[in-house]
Amino acid sequence: MKLYRTNKGFAIEHEGAVYQGSGIEWDTLLTQENPLDLLLSALPRMDQIDAENIAGNLRAPIGCQEVWAAGVTYFRSRDARMEEAKSAGGGDFYDRVYDAERPELFFKATASRVVGPNGRVAIRDDAKWSVPEPEWTLLVSPGGKITGYTIGNDMSSRDIEGENPLYLPQAKVYHRSCALGPCILLDDGTFDKRAEIRLEIGRDGKIEFSDSTTLASLKRDPKVLVEFLYRNNTFPQGCFLLTGTGIVPPDSFTLEVNDRIEITIPPIGTLVNTVG
Repeated sequence: MKLYRTNKGFAIEHEGAVYQGSGIEWDTLLTQENPLDLLLSALPRMDQIDAENIAGNLRAPIGCQEVWAAGVTYFRSRDARMEEAKSAGGGDFYDRVYDAERPELFFKATASRVVGPNGRVAIRDDAKWSVPEPEWTLLVSPGGKITGYTIGNDMSSRDIEGENPLYLPQAKVYHRSCALGPCILLDDGTFDKRAEIRLEIGRDGKIEFSDSTTLASLKRDPKVLVEFLYRNNTFPQGCFLLTGTGIVPPDSFTLEVNDRIEITIPPIGTLVNTVG
């Protein structure tokens, strides 16, 4: 089942049909330990609608939740971070993080900083090297249960982070530095770990960069990431957790204003954003 947040509330896509949701607040849905069961029980009371009714009304599928992220969870990401840090006199700490039991976890965004489908993500004015980071993203309940999945774009200023790892918050956390969508795939835990993640960046009508990976390349178990995140921490409204990226554009590439970013994870859909 796919759950969409729209300008009219929420909508559900289930078994080839689309329904207009009603009677349940968005944050109530996201804080459930079993939102799929709740919506299945409410489905008979919902009106079926045309899918075109939601296409132009999508919002970021987030309410009062925080967005957190994990880093250095793919081998390619580890290499990229080490390359970034060369100018800082090293980078082997990323290698140590990749092999360590404890993952890298960091705060990414509040809801007000998150962009939805077809929205405009930002690059920092003081950055010279900016990239999108396509990431499989978990919806986690207040009790620490993974209840759904969406697509995340962890916009990053690679030159700022590479200058000094202590600058990571500035490289990662700023207005419109995160995008989520187009929906939340509510799942009972059977998500296919072989699923492909595709990134395509268009510029002036041409493909400037494209690449893909699979979730099988994700080293960290998502449940372990959640367990570490919830240690000595509470999330009364639940949270979103970006699980890291395995796609890194070459050092010669940096985003430009009006670039079109498309991130596709087939079971979920495609998240489209423009840089601006």
